[in-house]
Amino acid sequence: MDAVLGTAGHIDHGKTSLVRALTGINCDRLDEEKRRGITIELGFAWLDLPDGRRLGIIDVPGHERFVKTMVAGAAGIDCMLLVIAADEGVMPQTREHLDICSLLGVRSGIVALTKTDIVDEDWLQMVTEDVKDNLRGTFLEGAPIIPVSSANGNGIGALRTAVIGMVAALEGRQRTDLLRLPVDRVFTLKGFGTVVTGTLVSGLCKQGEDISIFPAGKQARVRSIQVHGNQVQEGRSGQRCAMNLQGVEVDEIQRGDIIGRPNTLFPSKRWIIHLSCLSSAPHPIRQRMEVHFHHGSRESSAKIIFRDRDDLKPGKSAIAELYLSQAIAGVFGDHCVLRAHSPLRTIAGGTLIDPLPPVLRARDPLFGKKFSALEELARLAEKNRSKLSSADARELVSLALSLRDMPGADEKRLTVLTGLPSNVLEAALKKTAEKGQAICWDSATKSWVDKDVFDASLDKCLERIAELHEREPLKGFFAQNALCSGWGDNLPSRYTQKVLDRGIKRGHLKEEGNGLKLASWEVKPDADQSEIMTRLQDMYEKSGLTPPTLKEVQETLSADLKQIMSILAHLCENGHLVRIQEGFYYDKAVLDDILQKVRKWFANHDNLDVGAMKTIFGISRKFAIPLLEYLDSIGITYRVGNQRQLRKTGN
Repeated sequence: MDAVLGTAGHIDHGKTSLVRALTGINCDRLDEEKRRGITIELGFAWLDLPDGRRLGIIDVPGHERFVKTMVAGAAGIDCMLLVIAADEGVMPQTREHLDICSLLGVRSGIVALTKTDIVDEDWLQMVTEDVKDNLRGTFLEGAPIIPVSSANGNGIGALRTAVIGMVAALEGRQRTDLLRLPVDRVFTLKGFGTVVTGTLVSGLCKQGEDISIFPAGKQARVRSIQVHGNQVQEGRSGQRCAMNLQGVEVDEIQRGDIIGRPNTLFPSKRWIIHLSCLSSAPHPIRQRMEVHFHHGSRESSAKIIFRDRDDLKPGKSAIAELYLSQAIAGVFGDHCVLRAHSPLRTIAGGTLIDPLPPVLRARDPLFGKKFSALEELARLAEKNRSKLSSADARELVSLALSLRDMPGADEKRLTVLTGLPSNVLEAALKKTAEKGQAICWDSATKSWVDKDVFDASLDKCLERIAELHEREPLKGFFAQNALCSGWGDNLPSRYTQKVLDRGIKRGHLKEEGNGLKLASWEVKPDADQSEIMTRLQDMYEKSGLTPPTLKEVQETLSADLKQIMSILAHLCENGHLVRIQEGFYYDKAVLDDILQKVRKWFANHDNLDVGAMKTIFGISRKFAIPLLEYLDSIGITYRVGNQRQLRKTGN
């Protein structure tokens, strides 16, 4: 496993000198850094390991004004080297850097006591005990504390051995195979163009492949890749990489952007996290409190919203929503750091549990269910990622899907929502589907929906058609678009079709005519409707070639127009009448006779027009023109100027 080590510690405690003593590399690149003797920007080095790998090392600034830079560097590290000067001991940034690394999920580290050449043994022993006291209750409790001197080299060999042992003991992470490289530096090189650096937190990147720069989505191509100064064909998860990008200018990228593959990350301005307030925080975190927010190499501002409380006291944890000032692309399980505005200090951290969250409102009938699902996700997010079982993966998938409304999520989004490698995700989805807890509604896009959400879609569909039946009791069936109106307007057609197919399969819906109806529904006209129906049929049958207009029908029957239209639709559905145009209906037998005579006409004529219709049927333009247009609409004729010709492939 490739790994990255990060330094941490107070300003002027010798982090950069120690890295140089370990690796021979001076991480201070800037003239200002060399002139002032302090680290301002992130520095990078590497250490050759006995197994042939190189351990990436990130050297961070220790000044309190550069904590945001420190967080940007620490975001991708696997283990830490906490540097404490023997002449000063534990200082404010020692504690804050340790808190930040803990909040970022770092669980392995070593303590280096530097500048031992300028203190005596008694002082060194006292400082060592003080350091042990300060580390109690942290993930570094019991970690090796190694006295060193970068000036004379004492202890450097022992420290190098300890670092090698720590790296060898690191547990392999279960990382998603999503390509993600948070950018921590952007610059240009003469003859090369735009170069970005960062820690590849997941996936791999190949030379020559197309990438996107999130959140903007700007496209570029990877011209070349370097890892620890060596040109490579691909960069792997856990490595420090420099990428030369083609097709993008240096001013189009900034620290905090994320390099990924196109259409694989989904930036959002709202996250749900499992928020933990540090015990050392001076005050509770208040409702709607605004904070400095750090994720990966990105710094932003954010507002905190609680849905089950008014504040979060020091040492406690809770589910919280974050409203971000800019869209950020996150993945389930990501860590973030929150710092208060005044005084400027780290107060909390969080684990991302939903980067594309549902709307949470206490008045929502499903609020309790959604909130419980989020709490279960928080439990899984805090688990050691390397120890997630197949059962955990299935639960993770089920919970993520249960929070999606119609139409669920495709596998690209589920990768982001679960943080699972693609093979683990696919296996979990397959098993979840076998248990009937999830449904794949589109195999082409690999789109899935939770079983309960899908059943709720079917319930809404059935409610809709029941309403239609009640509204139009004489209409025997309805078109699919009418059935999906209201609940499926903006949903993919494949999803709504899957819902309708499920309704048919379960016996709730029945295909009828050119549409669907409730399987239990039967058209049963009442006495008044039956009387109007009989009179209408008789009226159109007797009127023959010159049927009445709707106005004439209404005047004759003295009935409500809406009721008449409903009965006319019913007669059409049952084959008694045919609607040829808005307001024009013909008796079916009469119309069949008209069609037969039209075909007979074309046996001896090439064209048909209004005059011919008058000759054949003895009708006026009022009836001839609608009939001609109807002949066109059903494919018997087609119009050429004012004439109609027989469509050879027609009926």
